[in-house]
Amino acid sequence: MVLLCALMTASAAKAIPRDEPTVEQLKAEVTAAKVGDKAKICVQIAQKQLNESDRLYAASDYEKAQVALTDVTTYAELARDYAIQSHKYEKQTEIAARGMTRKLNEILHSLGRDDQPPLEDAINRLERVRDDLQSAMFKKGVQ
Repeated sequence: MVLLCALMTASAAKAIPRDEPTVEQLKAEVTAAKVGDKAKICVQIAQKQLNESDRLYAASDYEKAQVALTDVTTYAELARDYAIQSHKYEKQTEIAARGMTRKLNEILHSLGRDDQPPLEDAINRLERVRDDLQSAMFKKGVQ
């Protein structure tokens, strides 16, 4: 019985999320961070907002979902810019953008035709982010 209680307590402790910073806290952190750290923080913001956008689209709250979606693309583009500028976190940013694109495609296919244009635009912008990062990492003619 004691073992069962100990296991239940341990599993409950793991289920409680750690003190993860909010989107607002991360946005404030970006302005104070070093250039090399800004890309990582921007990716975190974009991913959190993608999860929020997904939740809002699932709840059919399209206006709020599009606000979160704007943050996804804005912060993914900022992450790209900071990663290229600092030559740090480029690969991780590209991988994150690929994952966000995949998730947006899943959301896109769950919506009606009339609700898809903002997602299509976001997907195109994220694909440009990926292309820019790949171009920066794999420059042609450099040997």
